[in-house]
Amino acid sequence: MSKRKYRCLNCRDHTVTRAFDTAHLSMTCPNCGSFERFVNEAVFRQYADFEASPPAELDWGRLDRAEKFVVCERLVRSTRTLDDFTVGT
Repeated sequence: MSKRKYRCLNCRDHTVTRAFDTAHLSMTCPNCGSFERFVNEAVFRQYADFEASPPAELDWGRLDRAEKFVVCERLVRSTRTLDDFTVGT
């Protein structure tokens, strides 16, 4: 199995590599000292892409950070598409 990278969501700088594939890890970041969620790097890249260029199909700006990561996680790690998500009023 190939190794996967996970990125600290607090400092967004530190990454760790693990031999397993999961959506996220929770651990203390040796860079910032925070007990934080480390998100799968593929999910983080999708999040960064959407932050830079929000998808027209979704009111990205209305989502909070946690909701944005849920959308990205489901897009990257499942068969869901943007059509599967709606933003409520």
